[in-house]
Amino acid sequence: MSETPSETPRETLKQAFLDTTPWAQAERWMIAGDASNRKYDRLRMGDDTAILMDAPPEKGEDVAPFVAVADYLTGLGLSAPKILARDMARGFLLLEDLGDDLFARVAVADPALETPMYRAAIDALIALHRADPMPGLAAYDAGVMTPLAALAYDWYLAESLGARPDARAEFCTAMGPLLAGHAATDVTILRDYHAENLLWLPHRDDAARVGLLDFQDAMLGDPAYDLVSLLMDARRDVPPALADEMIGYYTQAYGLDRAAFETRYHVVGAQRNLRILGVFARLSRRDGKKHYVDLIPRVWDHLMVNLAHPALAPVAALIKRDLPAPDAQILDRLRR
Repeated sequence: MSETPSETPRETLKQAFLDTTPWAQAERWMIAGDASNRKYDRLRMGDDTAILMDAPPEKGEDVAPFVAVADYLTGLGLSAPKILARDMARGFLLLEDLGDDLFARVAVADPALETPMYRAAIDALIALHRADPMPGLAAYDAGVMTPLAALAYDWYLAESLGARPDARAEFCTAMGPLLAGHAATDVTILRDYHAENLLWLPHRDDAARVGLLDFQDAMLGDPAYDLVSLLMDARRDVPPALADEMIGYYTQAYGLDRAAFETRYHVVGAQRNLRILGVFARLSRRDGKKHYVDLIPRVWDHLMVNLAHPALAPVAALIKRDLPAPDAQILDRLRR
C-alpha cells in the first residue's frame, strides 16, 4: 500500500523532479535506505514501476559516480539499472526497476537456485574482468588499501578496548608491503559485490541474469576482490563447498593457477574484512546504526580464515595480538 510522503523541503524537490518526468502522478513509497544517506522509493503507474534514488548533496552524496559506472556496466551488456531521468545537481535519479529478488532472499526461498545464481554472479565478474577497465577510475592499491584496513584499529579496536596508535603504525608497516606484493590494479572492481546487492533476473541471459546495485564506489583493483565480497559475505553464510566451487569456476575460466589466485584472494580478503570490521564499528558508534554490530562475528570468522593462509604470516600475529575477538562484552561496547 502506498504511503503519502511528508511535506518536507526535500520532498518538495523530489516532487519537482518527478514533475519533469512522465511519473509525476505515480504512487510512491519508500522501499530502502542503506549505510549511506541515500534513500530509494518505488514508483508505480498502472503496471509499470521505476525506482527513485534520493541522494542529498548536502549530506555528501554525489550521483555522478553512480551514473558513470551504470553507463559503463550497461555498455558491457551487464544489468545495471538503466537511468530514465536525472537531476545531478539535486541528487535525484529515476532508475529502471530491476525488482526485489535479491540473491539473499531467493537463496532462502528456493535453495536449489543458490548454485545457479552464484555461477551467474561469477559469469558477470568474468565479463567485467575481460572488458577494458572503466576509464578514469582511481587505483585501489596498497597506498589506499592499507589505511582502509587500519579502520579495524581506528574504530573496532579504539571503540572497544581503546586506541593504540603504536600498534596501528606497526600493522600498517607490515600490511603495506604485503598488499603491494599481492594486490593488482588491473580490472574494474565494484567493491560491494554481495548477495544483498545482487538481483536474480532469470528471464535474462547469461551474465545479464545478475542485476547490479550499489556500484558507485568502483575502482581499479585485484580480480580476487569482488570474489571475496561475494563468497566471504558479511551478511549471509555462503556454504564453504559452494565458495570452493566458485573459486574453481573462476580460475578455470581464466586458466589461472588456483594456488596463486587463492594467495591473492586471502591477502585482499584480509584487507577487506579488516576494513569491514572498522566500518561496521564506525556505523554503530558514530552513526547509531547498531544492527551492524550483529554482523561482526561473521566478518571476524572470515578474517581468521584469511589469516590462516601462509601468505598472511607477516601480519597474522600482529592482528591476533592487537584486535579482540568479538565476544559478548566487546560487541556490547560497540553497541553502546
